[in-house]
Amino acid sequence: MTQVQQVLGSRAEVVVDLDAIAENTAALRARAGRPLMAVVKADGYGHGLVPAARAALAGGADALGVTVLEEALALRAAGVTAPLLSWQHGPGEDYAAALAADVELSVNAEWALTEVVDAARAGGHLARVQLFADTGLSREGATPEAWPGLVAAAVRAQADGDLVVTGLWSHLAYADAPTHPTIGRQVQVFEEAVALARRAGLSDVRRHLANSAATIALPETWYDMVRPGVAVYGLDPLGGDPGQYGLRPAMTVQARVALTKRVPAGAGVSYGHTYSPERETTLALVPVGYADGVPRAAGNRAPVLAAGAQRTIAGRVCMDQFVLDVGDDPIAPGDAVVLWGSGAAGEPTAQQWADAVDTIHYELVTRVGGRFRRRYVGTAGVL
Repeated sequence: MTQVQQVLGSRAEVVVDLDAIAENTAALRARAGRPLMAVVKADGYGHGLVPAARAALAGGADALGVTVLEEALALRAAGVTAPLLSWQHGPGEDYAAALAADVELSVNAEWALTEVVDAARAGGHLARVQLFADTGLSREGATPEAWPGLVAAAVRAQADGDLVVTGLWSHLAYADAPTHPTIGRQVQVFEEAVALARRAGLSDVRRHLANSAATIALPETWYDMVRPGVAVYGLDPLGGDPGQYGLRPAMTVQARVALTKRVPAGAGVSYGHTYSPERETTLALVPVGYADGVPRAAGNRAPVLAAGAQRTIAGRVCMDQFVLDVGDDPIAPGDAVVLWGSGAAGEPTAQQWADAVDTIHYELVTRVGGRFRRRYVGTAGVL
């Protein structure tokens, strides 16, 4: 029985190594040599919001970043007291609980600043706000044309005692292509935005621009703090080997074989019979599918470790299951198979899967779930 088989305790599980998250955080912070905000949005990139946050803090993270207020409030409800920024808000958000819980809020526009100020006055709170500049990604953030008005409004609100501006920040479009010309242009626009804010009186605020790829490859973007996300979980945002940066993937996705059978040459496998073995062989049924976050596109393309070797999924991935062709190698119901992990034991990595199905590992780790049970190993951040 292999080590994987010994520890696999359910039909299908996502195993998260908390120590890996802590070690990755420490490695990234040491690389940049300055404070680090660990991004734990999207349920900790599929690793679990609260456990991932606690592990990152155990590894030396100075602050945490999330997308929506619900994520921020869930962390506060779990007893996480670290500095915390939430950045995606629409009109009519209920900021009361977030302000009471000392959640910092990113603001993109003057109307949004007005809503935050109104909520602060209504609740008797001093809002902590970071201003987001759109430097060329054209997603969230104030454009260069709107930036002066947002800064002026924030300065007035700060003078009135309604808020304090704690940060100026933006996001890069091409950090995973470190030589792309847009990077230099975005840095220039960010510098101009910061200079305008400082002239307006916002001189004692933290600047941050670097995401995971920039934290690894673009020191000129590090400013006062770095803001890695996927790299905290041990995945290389540049698509290479994370080990070269001292990172270790924290997620292993595995399942138990539900059924095996011998079939003759030419047997049609799964819907549409897109796969047929060339000779008599053993098929193994793996009881997870696209309802659990296994991409349907993985059929006939993605690798899985089974019976001591990597095998390509045979035929289409179904809603609840997929099939492997293991030839004449011994395999039995209950044996473990690994979809992806760190690669240390010969299993595929999330990057291999991403390459196979023409996506990015970000999507894979955040979408896996469904009927997978999540299990934690390691002690970092455990209360």
